[in-house]
Amino acid sequence: MEALVLVLHVLAAILIIALVLLQQGKGADAGASFGGGASQTVFGSQGNSSFFGRMTAVFALVFFLTSFGLAYFASEKVNGVSGAHDLAPIASQVDDSVEMPKLGDDKKSSDTASDLPTTN
Repeated sequence: MEALVLVLHVLAAILIIALVLLQQGKGADAGASFGGGASQTVFGSQGNSSFFGRMTAVFALVFFLTSFGLAYFASEKVNGVSGAHDLAPIASQVDDSVEMPKLGDDKKSSDTASDLPTTN
């Protein structure tokens, strides 16, 4: 089933490319650049769409639907693999606690060597 959806996906992509290349651009007439296309609007006429335009829309819909189908098959394949979620390493918990020094502690230890200057 997945192979059929993949073949439909590739064929839809190829047909979309072919149909887009076969379509004539709006205002592609030679006279349109010299003002001869005054009857059309800036973005082309708003009349009925051509056969190629409708077929491009149909194949675009097929392309999107097969994209969703392939995504579904890929997610099912990942969920079907046993232990796929166990591949990520788990961080170990550190139970050793470090005692934080208390603020305002006036104990001055003279027996430890320190690089910090002290004020008396």
